[in-house]
Amino acid sequence: MTINTFSNKANATLSYKNYVEQQYFDEEKENIFSKKWVFVCHMSQLEKVGDFFTFEIAGESIIVSKNNDGKVNAFYNICPHRGTRVEKSASGNKKVFLCSYHGWSFKLDGKVNRAPNFDKDSLGDHNCMTPVKLEIYQSLIFVNLDPNAKSFQSEYSDLVESLDQYKFLNALKRIRTTQRVIEANWKAVVDNYLECDHCKLAHPAFAKTFDLENYNIDTFNTYTCQYSEMKQGEEADPAFFYWVWPNLMISIYPGEEGNITTSQILPISPNQSLAIYSYYFSSDKITDKQVELIKFVDQVRKEDFDLVELLQTGLHTKAFDHGIYSPTEHGIKHFHKQYKEAMGIPE
Repeated sequence: MTINTFSNKANATLSYKNYVEQQYFDEEKENIFSKKWVFVCHMSQLEKVGDFFTFEIAGESIIVSKNNDGKVNAFYNICPHRGTRVEKSASGNKKVFLCSYHGWSFKLDGKVNRAPNFDKDSLGDHNCMTPVKLEIYQSLIFVNLDPNAKSFQSEYSDLVESLDQYKFLNALKRIRTTQRVIEANWKAVVDNYLECDHCKLAHPAFAKTFDLENYNIDTFNTYTCQYSEMKQGEEADPAFFYWVWPNLMISIYPGEEGNITTSQILPISPNQSLAIYSYYFSSDKITDKQVELIKFVDQVRKEDFDLVELLQTGLHTKAFDHGIYSPTEHGIKHFHKQYKEAMGIPE
């Protein structure tokens, strides 16, 4: 069978091979998720000394913890003695981290606390779990596995400038989190988020709520922002939907009290992703209006997940090598350009 290709390369999407083949998945771990700033958690998850959170990215397990002086640290969840994974819990509160293999223990900043049968002064560079670069912006915690990476604030200066307008962000705390394994490539989920051509057909409640005839998609260096005013109601401000390179979505809905929702799309395999989506409000006493917002967002999200899972079943096809962009899909086109640059794929 001859694969159907399009002569207009400028209008061609990423090859479907990038969504289904292990080779590309492995290269993404190395070239994107091991080198870029990735959102891991929120400061409200680390309120007390000893609070910790483990996170998987690029095949690595990371611990994020708050130590005795209130500083937040990140380090590989690996014992320097023999390479055993140290912490097996997803979250909790501890005074020390204990490796269950040989009994090495570690302080909250990752430094060795006790190493049975060893003189600590003889450990050299094995006296600490390997640190990971960490930065906090507006209570959002990001890590980067590349020790030589530029700071988050400098690399994402355009995003920081935009989000600085929301003065309420530091006052929010995570109220609810849900996870779902999506039977689709992580890029398929991002693609779906970055266009609204499907919204009228796939999201009836969303289409009734927002003015899709005046739906905007603006692209910037490290992020894309979509926004639209509501069709009716007292709210004057539009809703804003940020996608942050490479895999974070931040939604800000209008309301008297500030709110955000985050969606992290983490690669599991070429055909699977983990979606972690969280809601942040100023109080853990959720109002009726906030309950309705959660139901609304959950419904739209479920509709999207069903769509991308259906899409993934077709991406193994021999019928076509790639898709084409519609005139309004410049958000996806921008994402694919960033992806190609990171992966070293020529235009």
